[in-house]
Amino acid sequence: MKKFIGKSILTLLGWKHRVPAEFRVSKAVMIGAPHTSNWDILYSLAGMWAAGYRPRFFIKREWTDHLLLGWLIRWLGGIGVDRSKRNRLTEHAVEMLRTADELVLLVPAEGTRKRVERWKKGFYHIARGAGLPVLLAYLDYGRKEAGVGKMMHLSGDFEADMEQIEKFYTGITAKYPENYNPRIFIRQAEKDEK
Repeated sequence: MKKFIGKSILTLLGWKHRVPAEFRVSKAVMIGAPHTSNWDILYSLAGMWAAGYRPRFFIKREWTDHLLLGWLIRWLGGIGVDRSKRNRLTEHAVEMLRTADELVLLVPAEGTRKRVERWKKGFYHIARGAGLPVLLAYLDYGRKEAGVGKMMHLSGDFEADMEQIEKFYTGITAKYPENYNPRIFIRQAEKDEK
C-alpha cells in the first residue's frame, strides 16, 4: 500500500524516484540530504515508499504520543524520542539495527532545516556501530527527483568517508539552497589552523 501511495504522490507532484536495485537492502542507515524544508519529509517518504523501502526515523516523542496525530506519525515511520533527556540515542539506534530483521533508519544528518556549519556525526557512529552500510539518499528539487545514489561501507577513516559523502551531494539542488552548506564537515587541517 505504501508503495502505491508513494508512487501516486510523486506522480501527482511531478516528481520521480530513482533507486537502483543494488541499493535495495533490508538494513542500513540512510542519510537524507539536503534538508532545508518541511516538504522534504513528504518527498523523502514518497520516494522511499515508491522504491519499496519502509524507512523509520527519530522524531520528538511529543509527535508520536500526540492524541490525534500520534498514530499517523508512527505509521509514517516515526520513532519517538525524549529530547529533554540524555538518552544515548546512538547506542539505542545501534541496538535497534542489530536486533531487527529489517530496518532502514532515515537520518537527516544536518539535524535542522537551517544552514549548519557541519553535519551531526550520529549517522556515522550508528552505521559503524551496527556494521551496516550508509545509503546516500537525496532530494533534488532542480530535477524533481528523490532517490538513493550511492551505498557506502564506511572505512573508519572519518575524513576520507566524509569527503566522499560531501562530493556525492555536490550539484544536488535543495529547495532552499541558501540553507544548505555544501561543506559538511571540518577537516583536520582547518582545526589545526585554529
